[in-house]
Parts: sequence; C-alpha cells; structure tokens
Amino acid sequence: MPLIARQLALMQLSDSAFPSGSFTLSHGLESLVYSGQIKTADDFQEFLRLLLYNKIGTSDLVALLHAHRASVNNNLVEIRRADLRLFASTTIAQTREAQRKSGRALLMVAQSIWQDTQLETLATDTAAGTIQCLHPVIFAVLGRTVLLSESDTVLAFVHSFITSLALAAIRLGVIGHIQAQVVINAITLDIEPIINNASNMTLEDMRSCTPVIDIAQMRHKHLNQRQFAN
Repeated sequence: MPLIARQLALMQLSDSAFPSGSFTLSHGLESLVYSGQIKTADDFQEFLRLLLYNKIGTSDLVALLHAHRASVNNNLVEIRRADLRLFASTTIAQTREAQRKSGRALLMVAQSIWQDTQLETLATDTAAGTIQCLHPVIFAVLGRTVLLSESDTVLAFVHSFITSLALAAIRLGVIGHIQAQVVINAITLDIEPIINNASNMTLEDMRSCTPVIDIAQMRHKHLNQRQFAN
C-alpha cells in the first residue's frame, strides 16, 4: 500500500465520524454530568485523564497492542487470547457490553470496506461465540489490515477515543466546541507516557481502577433520559 494510502487510512480510522458505534458511548460521562459531578471543562479534562491513565491505558491499549503484534504475525490464537483477557479484566457488565457492541459494529464496517482473511475468521468466531469481539482487539486487526504500524494504530485508537468523548461532552452541554479543542490539545501531553506504559505491559498485567466512573456507568441505566448507551 502506498504511503499516502496508509496516511489516509490513519486519518479515516481516527476520524470520530468513522461508524464504529463509539459515538453512542459516554463511558459514564452522561451519568456524572447529570449527578453534577462534572460541570466544567476542567472537570471533563480530569475525567479524561482518569480514564486514560487508569483504564484505557492499562487495559484497552494493552489488549490492542498485543492483538496488533499477533495480527502482524498472523497469530490468531494470540488475538483470541487478547480478546479473552480484556473481557476477563473488564468487571463492569455495562462496559463489557459496550465493548462487544462497538467491536461488532466496527467489524461489520471493516468487512464492508476491506477484504481480509483475519477479519473473516474473527467474524466467524464471533458468530460461533468463541470470541467476544471487543472493540480494541478488532481495531488492532483493522489497523494491521490497512498496513498501519503499531504506533499509528494505537494513536488512531486514542485520538478516536478522546475526540468521541469530547463530542459527547459537547452534546451534554459541559463544554463548547472551542473548549473541546483546548482540552484535546492539553491532553496530548499525557498520551506518550500512557502509550509507553501500555507497551511494556503483558496481558496478565492488565488492570483498571476507576471506581467513581464504574459506579456512574452502573447507574446510567437508571437515568430518566439518556442520550448514550453507557
């Protein structure tokens, strides 16, 4: 694949408009906004940092990095293991279900655009119930499919995650469009250490510790009105 095609693929996957289903997720933000625990741009930035340092960077990115390496080596056993370990380390049912739904949506979209035997195998595994089809794992394989490097794949994932949550914060009235860009720019200083830490973790090291956010996600289904799935 020519360099420009890979660069365009990187932009396509990291675009918040890419239909992976992530736009339906707030990761507990909606519940925290309605309870009054997040009111300002500073609150939202701290929420983002907590998620990135204590969950995304220590579980999702670890699974993604291992799945991408396994995909490069055409090691489907390790891809399935990354999926299983991430599922096992995700203790909140709402989070597991969101990961499954967005992963399956991403896989469907990916197969509609790109032809790849690994994607086909994972679709068969999903239909058979032998894998959970979690979003970070499917994203990793898709990154390899379009010939993105490990670093570009993880950057695309992180950028998509951050921008999707920024759009959620805008929809919830916490921040405006300019404030969202200020937060996105500020959080870039945290990305390198988060990715470096994830790169040095094994699947067995995966963990998360975001109790307030976890409780918010569990309470989300009890909200009288909801814009998001979690």
